[in-house]
Amino acid sequence: MPERIPVAVFVSGGGTNMAALLYASRLPDCPYDIVLVASNNPAAGGLKLAQAEGVATFALPHKGMTRADHDAAMEAAVVEAGARYIALAGYMRILGPEFVTRWAGRMVNIHPSLLPRYQGLDTHARAIAAGDSHGGCTVHLVTPELDDGPVLGQIPVAIVPGDSAETLAARVLFAEHQLYARCLADLVIQPHA
Repeated sequence: MPERIPVAVFVSGGGTNMAALLYASRLPDCPYDIVLVASNNPAAGGLKLAQAEGVATFALPHKGMTRADHDAAMEAAVVEAGARYIALAGYMRILGPEFVTRWAGRMVNIHPSLLPRYQGLDTHARAIAAGDSHGGCTVHLVTPELDDGPVLGQIPVAIVPGDSAETLAARVLFAEHQLYARCLADLVIQPHA
């Protein structure tokens, strides 16, 4: 198999999507390798898991820093780790347009709705309130506009009677874990990679 493509993952919390990407990378036919897990939250559970799994980590709180300075520090860690792609996995900080532009076509995000519906937060509650038959998740390329980049893949998830935002979110998370690793693998083996 050809050399695996190095990927950095940005997290802010528990890191379940990072874990899904990491464990998928351990399969023999996976084309990528997680070389760094980075966070703006030194207490992020995703960092502890990455350390336990032997993956390099980087943590730098953003409080008291300009967005440009924090972005530069995160990017320096990515470059030092040798990553060629960045996967955002519950990274709850908007990256500046200069950073995003430098990684155009090489940075992906997963969002808990069927974009372009319900960009931003509270996606599950909004889908339920609208009477939608399905929520779901989307993997997309990151652009300077929030949750607006080209879609790489989606999985619809049925909204069942009596669903709350929490029960729907739990099912969507299963779909996210299936979709993200597949879309990231497909992206890194594209001819432009």
